[in-house]
Parts: sequence; C-alpha cells; structure tokens
Amino acid sequence: MALAVEEGYRPVERGWWESGEGMRFLEKRGRDPRFDQAVDKKLLQIAQQGNVVLDSWTMPWLLKKGFKIWLESSAKKRAERISGRDKISFKEALEALKRKERQTKVIYKKMYGFNLGDDYAPFNFILDTDILNEEEVFQISCMVLESLVL
Repeated sequence: MALAVEEGYRPVERGWWESGEGMRFLEKRGRDPRFDQAVDKKLLQIAQQGNVVLDSWTMPWLLKKGFKIWLESSAKKRAERISGRDKISFKEALEALKRKERQTKVIYKKMYGFNLGDDYAPFNFILDTDILNEEEVFQISCMVLESLVL
C-alpha cells in the first residue's frame, strides 16, 4: 500500500482495489512491472526476518520457506462479500472482481510464470471459506498453524 501511495494513489479505504482508481492502478501495473517487483522485494525482505504472516498472492511461489495457506472461495461468495463491504450492487462487485482477477493473473503469469488460482503446488493447506465467516477462517487458520507448524 505504501508504494501505491508513493505513486499518488489513495488505497486507504476498504474495497479500493475494486474501485475505479484501483482498476486504473491495476492497468498501470500491467504495463509496468516495477511496482509489483518492488512490493515483492520488500515482502521477501520482511519474510527473511522470520516469524511473520504475509498476505500475498506471489509469495507462495517466490518464497521457498514457510507454511502457505490458500483461502479458496467461489466468485459468487467473494462478490457477495465485496458488495456488502463496499455497499455496491452484486453485479458491480462481480464485474470488478472478474476484471481484477483476470488482469492480475496476466500480470503474474507474465512476470513469474505461475497460474494464480489454478496452480496450488506451493501450498501446504487449502481452506474453502465459502461457508465460513472471518472469525472462523481466522480460528481454523490458527488451529492449522498450531497443529502443523508450531
């Protein structure tokens, strides 16, 4: 987020990535990989410190160490969540979600060669979150980490 702010964007509100400004930023990222490369470099530095939790679509492929969890959810459920969070229609949320995912997949395939959302090879655990709320996802993730990592 800090790097987006440095670029003149305002990604401080929830739902910014699905907003018009977020979509324009995504298009810029598709033309210029420097932002993504800088973010990934910074995340790799943070990961090297150890004892951290990262939320990243690229780190599972770029970082060889660590325990990696993929949170799975249907497009319908994610659009419902975005719609409620951002107070927009389900249709708007679904369209923004599909556009964002399509463009993001192209960016990462071009930059790193992996298929986001199709290649689960780097993951140690996959959790379907469709029927879970935020607290349940958190609790299950903690239980898995406590049982398998700690």
